[in-house]
Amino acid sequence: MGKTYQQLDDELICFIKAQKMFFVASAPLAADGHVNVSPKGYDSLVVLDENTVAYIDLGGSGIETQAHMRENGRITLMFCAFEGPANILRLYGRGEAVDFNHADFADLLALFPAFDRARAIIKIHIESAMDSCGWGVPFFEFKSEREQLHRWVDNKPFDEWAEHRFNTNATSLDGLPGLIRPEGDGKS
Repeated sequence: MGKTYQQLDDELICFIKAQKMFFVASAPLAADGHVNVSPKGYDSLVVLDENTVAYIDLGGSGIETQAHMRENGRITLMFCAFEGPANILRLYGRGEAVDFNHADFADLLALFPAFDRARAIIKIHIESAMDSCGWGVPFFEFKSEREQLHRWVDNKPFDEWAEHRFNTNATSLDGLPGLIRPEGDGKS
């Protein structure tokens, strides 16, 4: 049986920092809406304190997590031990997306020195954490990160990259608002 925690302690933080990837899950309120689960790699997560973590959202093909958080705030992060002792850790909480056009974005981006640009920083306010045995998780050997996403994000001129984000990330699969264009920028 797993143990439930009200906040992160040093042992949990050490486990989180040792993982090469984690998974993000979110869902809309609608019963027929799409549940989203996304893998995250790179060195893309920081522990801000025992009740808060943040990860950098480089972007992808959809805007599900941000749309779900805008609607209801619910988010779960899952970390699995692919090497060493078996363990799974889930962080349950409320999330908020700080988009690249938000006034606080630059300060948050500074927490991720390996990145010059991202669609958003996702902050999670942890309500509880729970570990479990992880016996069903296989061993995997980490070889390296894939560089394609990093290159795609970094190699477009900023204005072109931003316009692409606004055009392709305006709504989720279920039609929920995603990335919102600032008022008065003259584009639609």
